Amino acid sequence: MRIGVVVNPIAGMGGRVGLKGTDGMVAEARERGAEQRAPARAIDALSALYERAPGTQLLAYGGEMGANEARAAGFDPEVVGEPEGENTKETSASDTREAVHRLISEGIDLLLFVGGDGTAVDVAETLSAEGSEVPMLGVPAGVKIYSSVFAVTPKAAGRVAAGFDRVEEREVNDIDEEAYRDGEVRAELKAIARVPVAESLQSSKQLGGGTVESLAQGVADDVQEGVTYVLGPGSTVGAIKAELGFEGSPLGVDVWRDGELLARDANEEEILAVLGDENVIVVSPIGGQGFVFGRGNHQLSPAVIRRSTVEIVASKTKLDGIGVLRADTGDEDVDESLRGWHKVRVGRFERRMLKLS
Repeated sequence: MRIGVVVNPIAGMGGRVGLKGTDGMVAEARERGAEQRAPARAIDALSALYERAPGTQLLAYGGEMGANEARAAGFDPEVVGEPEGENTKETSASDTREAVHRLISEGIDLLLFVGGDGTAVDVAETLSAEGSEVPMLGVPAGVKIYSSVFAVTPKAAGRVAAGFDRVEEREVNDIDEEAYRDGEVRAELKAIARVPVAESLQSSKQLGGGTVESLAQGVADDVQEGVTYVLGPGSTVGAIKAELGFEGSPLGVDVWRDGELLARDANEEEILAVLGDENVIVVSPIGGQGFVFGRGNHQLSPAVIRRSTVEIVASKTKLDGIGVLRADTGDEDVDESLRGWHKVRVGRFERRMLKLS
């Protein structure tokens, strides 16, 4: 099999520093101390591919847009082009589109890309413009993942790429990042793409529903003096913030202790700076997908998780659409520590057992 790989090396950089995306924000992300995320996730995916199918003919774009990661995973890739400019860490959408054009012109069987929804749009639109029926598969590395063309983890992407026998049409969605930073989600269907069929693909749907008032009251009732509460994004946890008596950031992470808001819309560094001896992360899974970490809340990093206990909350309606919980923090040890059965609070007193795998 001939697989083409393209990496967006800046994807996901804005997450841990609280930018909720990287589109047009690379310079600010770097000023805040952001580090690259996509290359390491690309190596994880390609290492899994190499382990299962070492004889794969791998084609890649140059530098950090694929070739470097392919070599780190054990491949000797055929390099089909190089990004423009001297700094391959500052690539653009036009670089991604040119990479896809070069790769599909070489007769590949699968386009494996690493990035987020914006990268997925660039790939899908280029394939469509070229009239190509080459299937695409995403390695999740962006802050926001609303499309259903991604595997659930980088390693899962490598396993899917190593052996699939059919494809299906799936949605490519993207959201307005400026509106997202202001607390509003404006998702838009951008394309329909051909994607390998596998159980380890995530859904595009982010479902909610049901009342959360009693759930929020239950969390507020159980608040303990001296404990620091790290409250994740979303409307469910937003109801808890309101019950605690403050207006939180709807799509950001807020930190609260003993009636005081310690940090609003905080990035990873700001969260770590105000943690206490006892810390509780309160987070709600993404409806339809089940992710509690690794999608839209990268501020809740492995370093934050290691210093905290985790309370998962969700309405009954949301849980009805989730078969399993998921975590994709980028740290395998942390993900492993989270696996197992969790008591998910669904009401003031009621909890439901759900497995994180």
